Amino acid sequence: MDLKTYIRDVPDFPKPGVMFKDITPLLLDPGAFAYSVARLAGHYATERLDLIAAAEARGFLFAAPMALELRKGLVPLRKPGKLPYKTRSHKYDLEYGSAELHVHEDAVRPGARVLMVDDVLATGGTMAAACELVERAGGVVVGCAFLIELSFLNGRAPLRGRDCFSLLTY
Repeated sequence: MDLKTYIRDVPDFPKPGVMFKDITPLLLDPGAFAYSVARLAGHYATERLDLIAAAEARGFLFAAPMALELRKGLVPLRKPGKLPYKTRSHKYDLEYGSAELHVHEDAVRPGARVLMVDDVLATGGTMAAACELVERAGGVVVGCAFLIELSFLNGRAPLRGRDCFSLLTY
């Protein structure tokens, strides 16, 4: 299946000069969505994993079904004030400003092997921060999985030394 036919280009979003890769056509097609989740999960089917973690919000769309398919727990990494229990946090800079991620303090046990998931690898800032947060909690990041990688933004640089897998590359 050619998943690129399900990705829509939206010019000048979120700001002029940016060509946004819109995944909603893929999400609207159950076959394409299921195929992408199966391919992402299949890549890690033989990897020893304990948990799947993803930053909100689009990362959840792929991490949740992958967690079910791989029979692993799901760890949501959220913005401040979104998790009800005690949290650990990590602040980081993005191309459009700064952000912060939180995780429940008991979500990642020391030594837990964690697969990180997001929809798009752009500059790598969010994924690098997510990995840092999981590692500060005692987890071991075993890989970073993406539906799409925008290779021209060099998002693997902040993830250097980490296993990264993308289904689609632009």
